[in-house]
Amino acid sequence: MGPEWVVFFREVLGVEGIVRRSFRSTAALTHFECSPQYARIREMLDDLRNRQRDRPASREAQRVVTVRMPRSLHESLKAEADDMRVSINTLCISKLLKILDEDERKDMATDRVAPEGMAG
Repeated sequence: MGPEWVVFFREVLGVEGIVRRSFRSTAALTHFECSPQYARIREMLDDLRNRQRDRPASREAQRVVTVRMPRSLHESLKAEADDMRVSINTLCISKLLKILDEDERKDMATDRVAPEGMAG
């Protein structure tokens, strides 16, 4: 059996993963994230997640993130998760990992924080 999705994510797409080591500038990373090769990596990640959905990740410690949101958004996420028969946690992880289209990536790249020493 292949690696767990968390290990795959960490080693390939994580902060110290091969993608970030290979594409160090924001422009290069954004360009790669719009490529068919990146889309294929995301498909592989989704495939691993689907195959391992019922098994908890055992190789990496889990972290908790608290997100404050309006009640209406929480209710909407809960309804969507119920419709999909998954937990809110699973739905939110899926949404965090989703592939953004090229326009969304370009918008995010222009919204990133200015380099150190630059006024913002």
